[in-house]
Amino acid sequence: MQVNITFRHAEPTEEYKTYVSDKLKKLKKYFDVVVDSHVILTHEKFRYTAEVIMNANGLRMNAKTEGPDFHTAIDGVFTKLDRQLSRYKEKVRGHKRMTTLEANTIRESVYSYESFAQETEPKIVQTGHYETHPKSVSDAVMEIDLTDKNFLVFTGDDGKVKVVYRREDGDYGLIEPE
Repeated sequence: MQVNITFRHAEPTEEYKTYVSDKLKKLKKYFDVVVDSHVILTHEKFRYTAEVIMNANGLRMNAKTEGPDFHTAIDGVFTKLDRQLSRYKEKVRGHKRMTTLEANTIRESVYSYESFAQETEPKIVQTGHYETHPKSVSDAVMEIDLTDKNFLVFTGDDGKVKVVYRREDGDYGLIEPE
């Protein structure tokens, strides 16, 4: 467990450092990995504040308490942390995990052979009908400019079906058969 203790507007004493370390050791029962803790003890006029920020298992706990002296503030902040951590542990413990039977049935339904054996043709969802009129390419581009269409199918001067479309960069593209 890594502990960092910061004193603000107060003299750092060994008494408070050992008191905080002892309180943190009592919270170690909740964690099975290394815990990074930052304790800030602040004294402002008649107010003593203790704040603890803990990081463990991707979980960040934060608690802050004021009191008439540092011992009271430290006791209060660790009472809050103990309550938060016990609530978190109950929440994790109450989470129902998936049994191996459930996991196997899910795996079987996802990887069943029948889903791969069927070869289906693509389904046509919508069919559009367009009338083609003889136009020049410049007339087709002008018609696209005047309408909200993204493409236009037309018959060119040579009698072949052509498509003019609006590109994303604002220019136009032409598709014509060979």
